[in-house]
Amino acid sequence: MLSFRTFRTMSRTGRRRAISVAAVTALGASLAVTVTTTSASGSSTPLYENPKATPAARAADLAGRMTLAEQIGQMVQIQVGKLYGDCSGYNAGPVNAACEKQVLSADGAGSILSGGGDVPGEGAYTNNPQTWASQINALEKYSIDNTRLHIPIVYGADVVHGENDVVGTTLFPQQIGLGASFDGPLVKQAQTSASQAAAATNVRWAFAPVADVDTNDRWGRYYEPFGEDPTLNGTLAADAVNGLQSTGIVASSVKHFAGYGASASGLDRTPADLSLRTFEEDQLPSYATAIKAGALSVMVDSGSVDGIPATGSHYLLTDVLRGQLGFTGVAISDWGDVASLATAYHIAPDYEHAIADAVNAGVDETMEPYDADTFVKDLAQAVSDHLVTPARVKQAAERVLEMKFRLGLFDHPYVDASQANKILGADLPLARQAASESGVLLKNDSSALPLNTNQKVVVTGPAADSVADTLGGWSVGWQGVPAGSAETAVTVKQGLQNAAGGNVTYAASQSDAVSDMSSADAAVVVLGRGPGAEGPNDQADPTLPADQQALVTALKATGKPVIVVLIDDRPDVLGDAGNANAVLMAWRPGTEGGDGVADLLYGKANPSGRLPVSWPSLSNDQPNSYRLSTIPGTGSDPAPAYPFGYGLSYTSYTSDVTGVARAGSGVAVTVKAANTGPKAGDLVVPVYASQPVSAVLVPSKRMVGFTRVHLAAGQSSTVTVNVPASALAVVGGDVNSQAPPSVEPGQYVFSTGTSGAAPAATSANSLNL
Repeated sequence: MLSFRTFRTMSRTGRRRAISVAAVTALGASLAVTVTTTSASGSSTPLYENPKATPAARAADLAGRMTLAEQIGQMVQIQVGKLYGDCSGYNAGPVNAACEKQVLSADGAGSILSGGGDVPGEGAYTNNPQTWASQINALEKYSIDNTRLHIPIVYGADVVHGENDVVGTTLFPQQIGLGASFDGPLVKQAQTSASQAAAATNVRWAFAPVADVDTNDRWGRYYEPFGEDPTLNGTLAADAVNGLQSTGIVASSVKHFAGYGASASGLDRTPADLSLRTFEEDQLPSYATAIKAGALSVMVDSGSVDGIPATGSHYLLTDVLRGQLGFTGVAISDWGDVASLATAYHIAPDYEHAIADAVNAGVDETMEPYDADTFVKDLAQAVSDHLVTPARVKQAAERVLEMKFRLGLFDHPYVDASQANKILGADLPLARQAASESGVLLKNDSSALPLNTNQKVVVTGPAADSVADTLGGWSVGWQGVPAGSAETAVTVKQGLQNAAGGNVTYAASQSDAVSDMSSADAAVVVLGRGPGAEGPNDQADPTLPADQQALVTALKATGKPVIVVLIDDRPDVLGDAGNANAVLMAWRPGTEGGDGVADLLYGKANPSGRLPVSWPSLSNDQPNSYRLSTIPGTGSDPAPAYPFGYGLSYTSYTSDVTGVARAGSGVAVTVKAANTGPKAGDLVVPVYASQPVSAVLVPSKRMVGFTRVHLAAGQSSTVTVNVPASALAVVGGDVNSQAPPSVEPGQYVFSTGTSGAAPAATSANSLNL
């Protein structure tokens, strides 16, 4: 491995040391060797230049050699468009030398990012992996060559369901779809693939996974978390962290800390009003589990919690994140959120004070994203005005530098751009598996499914042949695939035709579909809203559009079986569409989505997905979460159309808790699962805990663990689910309690199946703790 001193000399002469994707795992391991401060020749070298020293030691040494301005520069992240074209961030073109000099050299910005849809050099170059790699390599070289201490940038992008900004890379189902799989190993594999794609393009900072918890399906980001349950979300987010960081040169960023999915209105970036009990029990655990997996960074919630913007909350970002959860990595704001403390939330009079509030709260890196110069000057002024201490600035810069050292950026800042396009088309079988595992069969009257490939099928509906709908938001563009994009995906129409050829007829209109049904055996109607993200994707009335319901009614009138496939971000109220013979929720299934759906419809794959959220009966059944709606009391909440954990199969199963025992500080729950039907399949085995008596109100059943088991027809198997004590913990005490979560003494009853009423206690399923 080259030392930093050797590399620095090479970079001055224009030579580049590149790292291949195949070498990244070895690099990640090599960064944790013992400290040394002497070169092979016996001459001493600065510790930060020694690749054998620990990342923490190197970062501390380098930060100590930096000026205040240089340290501040490491704390700002700028949108890549500020370096290209007219530097506005909106009009792309070739690199603008003056802007590049200002941002990377004069301001010393420590990080550059692509927001949703931002491409380095867009307009002048093609959006493909090789372009990304070569352009980011060039930005790295400029920063190294034109900063006093030759410091590389770290390039960030949203890598939420694959490397989703880059055309042609493999995109997996959105996180809510992966949540429906209840398959941690699958999530890790998908995110490992995403990490390899990011590494190939030199994107070293992946803004994923989303560890938020869904509570209201009006939310425009409802599809980004894994679901509504903190145990499910935390477990899968931890698997995602392990996958994203598996290459050793890509950092994950657990987001959006904390409580972003709990706004009272259900709309994006609106206030969340949470009791400490609700925060600790329902919102915080998913972030905690993901952070415990070793995430190198955390992105902060754009909203407010109990009247305090998260970006300015010392309690959230220091007391909880650092003190309670033990996080030691980089805390980064979301897009423009530091400035919003002054411009939107008005808790600060100006940008200088907004920066001071955020930095003192615990923000290390500010996603500015447009004006590095003002950020550097205003933070320097805040130090001069004694609003921020120099020690806090050094601490933040040191955290950013340590992450860069951990990612190998000082020793291997480049990738081999000529090899980057090899990631195109990678892992398509895995994407197809993920799409089929994500599908949830909600209804199957009279065994309308599976179809036979010999049957004549009409496929229709607004989402039947839409690449944009199949992929969803954060796919090439922020709001989804832009018009004119070369991005591709297998749509449901294409998937059905791939499976059954000429036996599948596509009808573009309702009248054509009804007419074609005269010679068809069944209709597949692909429904759902178009893609979107964040505020523009909020839905005040999450009901399936009336014209789509009418399409189902018209096809039902033909007397032939009608199968509805939903391609959507959330569980819309179905209305008349619920009268279809069969209903399959496919979410946003990704690049191989159509083939994955066809595998389910034709029985090549047995549906195994289970709802990671509660499906509302009415649009105003909000908030919509079983952990909120099954709290005992004298009133009653509306029953869901389909409960959390629900999902049908082409076979039948039984599952029963057969034993419980203490296992360290937690509980081991033994479940006997059996496939009593004619077809092999995978069974999701959730484990719920109930408390017959509790001093504080808890859900009648709350999921505390889960697993999946494959069962052949007629096969039974015994599985053990280990329940950690943290999954059973509640905040004890009265309304004003500040107590940390703990396990209440008393009886606990464990069960499996779906959310709902608590089971009766037996000697086999209960335990006193």
